[in-house]
Amino acid sequence: MAAVDPVAAITAAEAPALHIPDGFVSAPVAAVGWVLAAAAIALAARRADRNLDERAAPLMGVMAAFIFAGQMVNFPVAGGTSGHLVGGALAAILLGPWAAIIVMTAVVALQALLFQDGGLAALGVNTLNMAVISALVGWGVYRGLQLLRGVHSVVPAVAAFAAAWLSVEAAAVATTLQLAASATSPLAVALPAMVGVHALIGVGEGLITLGALGLVRAARPDLLARHAQAEV
Repeated sequence: MAAVDPVAAITAAEAPALHIPDGFVSAPVAAVGWVLAAAAIALAARRADRNLDERAAPLMGVMAAFIFAGQMVNFPVAGGTSGHLVGGALAAILLGPWAAIIVMTAVVALQALLFQDGGLAALGVNTLNMAVISALVGWGVYRGLQLLRGVHSVVPAVAAFAAAWLSVEAAAVATTLQLAASATSPLAVALPAMVGVHALIGVGEGLITLGALGLVRAARPDLLARHAQAEV
C-alpha cells in the first residue's frame, strides 16, 4: 500500500501504509520483526518441503509472478486513496499456508530490493505483516469457513472473500502496532485510520481473490482440490 506515515496520511488524505519504509520503525521493533520473520520462514520451508511434491515448484513460481504483477496495479478506494492486491490469502488458498509464506516472502523482498517498497531495515516487519500474517490469517479463516461448505454452495466464495478481507485487516493492525511501538504514530489515531481504509481496500482484495479463484476453478479445478486437506 502507500508508503506513508498514518498520521501524515490523515492530514494529506493519503492511504496509510502496509509497506513500512526505513526510518519509520525503531531499531528494536525492526530487529524483532527480522527475528520473527526469519523463524516463520524457516518453519515454512520445513513444512512446505514435507507437504509439497515436485509439481508444486512451478506453481509457486507462477503464483509469485502473478502476485508481484498484481501488486503493481492500483485500484481507487475513496478520497484519493488507492490500494493494490496483497495476495497472501490467495496464495494460501492455492498453495497451503507454508508455501504461501515462501511465495509472499519472495514478492515482498523483490519489491523492497527492486522498487524500494519499504526498505532493508523494515523488511523484517514488512515480511511478517504481508507474507506471514496475511497468509496464516487468510488460510485459517478460509479453512475454518470451509467446514460449513455443506450448508450452502455459496460458502466457498464467502470463505475466500472473508479470508482475503481479514488477511488485509490483520496486516494493517500489525503495521499499526509496530508504528505505535516505534513512537512513529499514536495508536489512537493510526489504528482507526488503518482499519478504516484497509476495510475498503480489503473489499478490492476479496473481489480480486474471487476473480482469480474463479479463473483457476474454470481452468484447473484440481489446484483447488489439491490443498483442500493440506496439513498445517
